[in-house]
Amino acid sequence: MPAGTTNKLGNFLRDRRMRLDPLAFGFSTGRRRTQGLRREEVAQRANISPTWYTWLEQGRGGAPSADVLNRIATGLMLTEPEREHLFMLGLGRPPEVRYKSVDSVTPRLQRVLDALEVSPAIIKNAAWDVVAWNRAAAAMLTDYSKLAREQRNILRLMFGNSRVRYAQEDWRSVARFVVGAFRADAERAGAGAEITQLVEELSRISPEFEALWRDNDVVGAHGEGVKRIHHPEIGLIELEFSVFAVDGRPELGMVVYNPVNSADAERIRALIASRSA
Repeated sequence: MPAGTTNKLGNFLRDRRMRLDPLAFGFSTGRRRTQGLRREEVAQRANISPTWYTWLEQGRGGAPSADVLNRIATGLMLTEPEREHLFMLGLGRPPEVRYKSVDSVTPRLQRVLDALEVSPAIIKNAAWDVVAWNRAAAAMLTDYSKLAREQRNILRLMFGNSRVRYAQEDWRSVARFVVGAFRADAERAGAGAEITQLVEELSRISPEFEALWRDNDVVGAHGEGVKRIHHPEIGLIELEFSVFAVDGRPELGMVVYNPVNSADAERIRALIASRSA
């Protein structure tokens, strides 16, 4: 166990244990000297030895394994940030990433997108499925509402949709960048197994994707750049893009495209207005 963390780990476990209501877990509340669960009750819920759990709270017994910490996290009903903190105290490192597939966002996050009037913005998961977008994105990039959920995938659109392909000013460079960034995002989020089917599907339908995937290129930091789009109604538009992490949602990323000048911004505004007329 990392030096200086023993008492902190015990204090953290004790604090979280005492916050839990025994009745909520079917335990009797009779003859309790303190509030919360007893140590042996946490051990029972975590399926570990009561002695071992007691030692952890007392700072004895050495470093716990990742499996034990995960069991304790479950037993104590820890949130994901609390679980990460538990690992930092117990092992001096964060836990391995556990990917959770999502296909929606909170209303608050959607309102953030909607507030960006002329800046196309999307939120994607680690498999690069677009799970949220604003009106500007629907007008400038793709109207995702008209696609089946499984088709709202950036890779599927890039390699399987001719309209999206022809809209890119330099499709080959964009495609190489997309594949490399996708690979990095999926691995970072622990979604390697989850993307296997998508990779196999794209390799069957697109020799170009298959070749790029075999190259094993990985794009490191891809937080910003420039994208040029040939829009069928308003012509060439140049957009600066920025990628943002969504706090507390490591499996999600928000991409915002800002027009590089006021003239392009007005063209996008007029396009959106024409769609609403």
